[in-house]
Amino acid sequence: MSNWYEANQRYLMASLSVIREALQRHVDSRSDGAVSEKRDKAAQAVAEARSSLTSSPALDSLCELFGLSSFERDLLLLCAGVELDSGLASLCSTAQGDSRRGFPTFSLALAVLREPHWSALMPTAALRRWRLIEVGDGDTLTGSPLRIDERVLHHLTGLSYLDPRLHGLIERVSPPAELPPSQRELADRIAGLAIRVAEAQAPPLINLCGGDDVEKRGVAAFACASLGIQLYLIKSADIPAGFNEREALSRLWEREAALGGMALLVSCDELENIRPLRSFLVSVRSLLLLASREPFHLPDRDLIRFDVNRPKKSEQESLWRDSLGPLAAQVDGHLSMLISQFSLSAQAVRAASATIKARLSSADESAPGTALWDACRAQARVRLDNLGQRIEPAAIWDDLVLPDTQRQTLRDIAAHVRRRPKVYDEWGFAAKSARGLGISALFAGPSGTGKTMSAEVLANELRLDLYRIDLSQVVSKYIGETEKNLRLVFDAAEEGGAILLFDEADALFGKRSEVKDSHDRYANIEVSYLLQRMETYRGLSILTTNMKQALDTAFLRRIRFIVPFPFPDAEHRSEIWRRIFPATTPTDRLDYEKLGRLAVTGGNIRNIALNAAFLAADCEQPVRMWHLLRAAHTEYSKLDKTPSDAEVRGWA
Repeated sequence: MSNWYEANQRYLMASLSVIREALQRHVDSRSDGAVSEKRDKAAQAVAEARSSLTSSPALDSLCELFGLSSFERDLLLLCAGVELDSGLASLCSTAQGDSRRGFPTFSLALAVLREPHWSALMPTAALRRWRLIEVGDGDTLTGSPLRIDERVLHHLTGLSYLDPRLHGLIERVSPPAELPPSQRELADRIAGLAIRVAEAQAPPLINLCGGDDVEKRGVAAFACASLGIQLYLIKSADIPAGFNEREALSRLWEREAALGGMALLVSCDELENIRPLRSFLVSVRSLLLLASREPFHLPDRDLIRFDVNRPKKSEQESLWRDSLGPLAAQVDGHLSMLISQFSLSAQAVRAASATIKARLSSADESAPGTALWDACRAQARVRLDNLGQRIEPAAIWDDLVLPDTQRQTLRDIAAHVRRRPKVYDEWGFAAKSARGLGISALFAGPSGTGKTMSAEVLANELRLDLYRIDLSQVVSKYIGETEKNLRLVFDAAEEGGAILLFDEADALFGKRSEVKDSHDRYANIEVSYLLQRMETYRGLSILTTNMKQALDTAFLRRIRFIVPFPFPDAEHRSEIWRRIFPATTPTDRLDYEKLGRLAVTGGNIRNIALNAAFLAADCEQPVRMWHLLRAAHTEYSKLDKTPSDAEVRGWA
């Protein structure tokens, strides 16, 4: 590199000597013989400097990249020479007959340089289109000062760096050390296509589709690295909305890509305004890749789509074993379950492995599989934390007071999730049909009857994350937005197979209406999209409703489990009262049979018990029946009701 750099410097200075000679010739009144001799010596010096270079000098490469004519080449050299040689500035002022004009102008260039042509002055010509030179303020175009762009000047001297005007807009993407074989094969295909794209006059756009940003970036960077190209990333939100700013960014990037051998990856997963993005994608003609969740449509430019998928199960197992090293033998029995439950990227697998290696102490070595499972949960929840409320499950089976039929159905749900790898993979049900593999449940019953608590129990039993999805944030009045929001939720949850809890789901999953207008048609599309995602979701999705009768029967047929949560009878209410107080809560002579006469749900019972505990604590007493009586009246007032005498007789 140092040898090329020194030879490039010699070539540049020799080329500048030709420009200096042209200026001097314009100033002097020498004979034709002296002029010819000087010109021959300068040309010979350029040829000698060129012969010492093993690869093209920066000046020649730049001229070829941007298609500069010999006049444009010499004009660019003239502007560079003023910066590199103070003697050239003095010659410029002498040639123009004004000591204050020690700078190049179009007028001077047209008079001094070889093969001049007026078209070089046009804003659409190479020098000004690619901002190789800048035109300063002046009374006329031909008399205005010309200055070489600083980035271009340093490039001519052999120094390369990213233009500072791009800092903060784009970021460098480093290739991963290795890729799983399926992704490596995809990267090789993209690299082969990129060569053809670079040679095309109207290059197509390479569209990378898939749910994981890190994997798309990794595949793209790996493909570029195999071609000796550095990949940079820009987010669609950072593309300027104004035409002039966007056009300036397009030209600046294309110039930078040509000078530095770079490719650009545009990430549009968080797309808000599509018009600036489309305009930018159409205007940039260098090697361009687009990362999106869904296939992108661009009428004014050809697209070639590649789906970037997660590593295959066999590849994931290899990733785990390579990442865990000697620890893999200790968790060997857990790997198949991990791979079935968590669909992690290669980076997430390595991160989870590093976490478990760092945390695992000699005291924990008896349960490395459990620790690794929790590390995978932590990796998988990153994206979903922004889309739902994560509930830390505290309830266990003993906290549930339900009829035996409902308890058994909940245990069946847990068994389906737990034994999914055996039935789907080992026993071949997944290969038979991809439809209907999602595990879905509907919890139907009045508010406070234990629907959310049951979801917590399942999450605790299965050691999975539980997310409550706020339907008010999902449902949108704008066409297509509800499906987009649902897609984001399900895609994010796929990574860890989290339990999704859609509370009060009848707001979204009500009866599909007859198609009377466009609103009805799009409402039905939303429901159909949800049904499709629930059937393909690899985790457990739970819907809760207070009004089962409001749900479409076609919807109910596609739910695997329906669990009715009845209003608790007196016996079950008494049992809830027995279990509602923590073991450390002091109580005194509580009559659970009398408490069970209060006709409320488990949710109301919890509120009454908690309120009574605060009343007792404030009196420095254990919880007694009279505390519960006061709390019951408070709870009933929220319901615009009053406890009947039969319900609270004998409490005081």
